[in-house]
Amino acid sequence: MKEISDLPMVTIIVPCRNEEEFIGQCLDSILDNDYPAEKLEILVVDGMSEDRTRSIVRGYTEEGRNVKLLDNVRGIIPSAMNTGILRSKGSIIMKVDAHSAYPKEYIARCVTNLITSGAGNVGGVVKAIPRSDTVIGRAIVHSLSSRFGIGNSAFRIGSKEARFSDTAYSGCYQKKIFHEIGLYDENIERSEDVSINSRILGSGRKILLLPDLVITYSARSTMKDFLKHNYDNGYWVTYPLKFGLRLFSTRHLVPLFFVVGLLLAIVTVSMPSFHGGLKSILLGGFGFIFGTYIFLGLLFSAQVAFREREPTMVLIMPLIYASLHLSYGAGSLYGLAEVLFHGSGTRKIEAA
Repeated sequence: MKEISDLPMVTIIVPCRNEEEFIGQCLDSILDNDYPAEKLEILVVDGMSEDRTRSIVRGYTEEGRNVKLLDNVRGIIPSAMNTGILRSKGSIIMKVDAHSAYPKEYIARCVTNLITSGAGNVGGVVKAIPRSDTVIGRAIVHSLSSRFGIGNSAFRIGSKEARFSDTAYSGCYQKKIFHEIGLYDENIERSEDVSINSRILGSGRKILLLPDLVITYSARSTMKDFLKHNYDNGYWVTYPLKFGLRLFSTRHLVPLFFVVGLLLAIVTVSMPSFHGGLKSILLGGFGFIFGTYIFLGLLFSAQVAFREREPTMVLIMPLIYASLHLSYGAGSLYGLAEVLFHGSGTRKIEAA
């Protein structure tokens, strides 16, 4: 590592709300990093938490740690990031997830690679662990690291070597990039990483993924939370079209196509007046698609069961996969309906 005096100041921004269970381990992992403490500024931007989050953060502040607590009255991540960026002292900005814990070398490695590679964003991969060690919790985690579950998202399924990608977990940026491409779009309440990364790529810069930097993420472990989270994620894939933003790639739309296909199959079957050769062709096509889906679901479920030596996963994983895809696709369909029936809006993205 360079001499301390030569190292850039890094501002860590931690958006959070009601994170009393996780904020301590997150801050501890940041403070335990091997980047010099005098070159770190940690801004916890809180969405007016109603639990013990704020008092926990104040505890770090009162201990003389370089942690500051800022208010985020809107309560959404983009506004938290913008608050942090505008208040930051560092020339490097790093976005940190309050549900996550970071390896000791994370900050230094990201900063070094950001400077030497010329990339617009550098980050690692995420390893999900269940918040509750239940069968459902473990199954949810397996679905989030499976190609069948989430497609070819490299920051989730991993990569054999460092590579340029369309996103990376816990981004690290030169602050000056926000002067060029603007701040986070506060119209985009979710999918803020997809939004900022699409603008980085649009500016001609690249996003560097470092697969040996593994962040531990505590994933939701109940079906209710899992379904809601996926529905919201799916919604924010299509809803940004309202503001003229196309943030999705093909993999993001697969659940939407799946849900639409399922609805069309139901309509086809339920219409007595719709008969003849065309109906047979359509039902044959739907049958092939859904039959292939069921086969792949069982195949990937069996792989999980064998790898984890947990036979019950053969029965549970197909349900988890279907829940993931249907809830995400339903969210995307509703978001698209909002755009089609309520028209487009305007957005304003200011520079930092």
